[in-house]
Amino acid sequence: MSLHAEPVISRRTLLQASAVSAIPFLLRTRQAAAEPLTGPIDAHVHIWTDDMSAYPLAPGYSTESVKPSRFLPEDLFTACRPEGVNRIVLIQMNFYEYDNRYMLDAIRKFPHVFRGVGIIDESLPTATQTMRELLPAGVTGFRLYATRKNAETWETSTAMQALWKCGAETRQAMCLLANPDALPSIRRLVEKFPETPVVIDHFARLGVTGTIDPAELDNLCGLAHFPNVFVKTSAFYALGKKHPPYTDLGPMVRRLRDAYGAERLMWASDCPYQVQAPHSYAESISLIRDRLDFLSAAEKSWILTRTAEKVFWGT
Repeated sequence: MSLHAEPVISRRTLLQASAVSAIPFLLRTRQAAAEPLTGPIDAHVHIWTDDMSAYPLAPGYSTESVKPSRFLPEDLFTACRPEGVNRIVLIQMNFYEYDNRYMLDAIRKFPHVFRGVGIIDESLPTATQTMRELLPAGVTGFRLYATRKNAETWETSTAMQALWKCGAETRQAMCLLANPDALPSIRRLVEKFPETPVVIDHFARLGVTGTIDPAELDNLCGLAHFPNVFVKTSAFYALGKKHPPYTDLGPMVRRLRDAYGAERLMWASDCPYQVQAPHSYAESISLIRDRLDFLSAAEKSWILTRTAEKVFWGT
């Protein structure tokens, strides 16, 4: 299975986000969890429901676009809890477009477990206001689709640059599902907004073709010059040999560790895709936790827990 493509969707929508609860999110989090949760954090998971009446798909999508037909929080917990993972960053699913309600409802139900990465329409004049309103609801990042074509337009887009400026103020990360050829344009935007947290998903999809281009890896490592850029070591099922135990990705992890330091790398599964046979949740976390001998215990702690905690929990 390949990584998720940029969604083909209308730029017009009636839904940006659901209403934010009047009770401060962080207060509810403290009430919900008597003791802070510890252990590994999964920094990239998608959830959705088969209840299409309550949570309809965005224009341009059909039920055939939704595979598997559902992946609920309870399905996620069945996969992740045996591996000691009890905190998760939810990534808004593209077929819901700007309607973040299902993700927000899950955060409200499990406030001590989840943080969210939403999707908003940056072309609306209220976009930065929406960013600020979603922060108390646990949304600490926003997903952007960084194809080369998109990223080149961002360099001159007043609307997109307003998002990046706001992210620097709120510490909400710009989370980029990036193609390798978008990295040069991303670098120019990071140079313009060096205080904005930026998270590159899935190694910038290096290796999705089965091989890792050294020049593209150089571009990704070059972004390590900017201290607010982070990289997810994730979606192992879709990269390189695309087969467990994924140790062929070890040299790329090592190169990124050398460039960024473990303090700016974070592990993620990309469920539910990572739990489709022959892949499994245990094999994903095991690559970082058990199989890469060049990682010290302290480095594993950063990649598995502390980096995501810093970026998405602000601790």
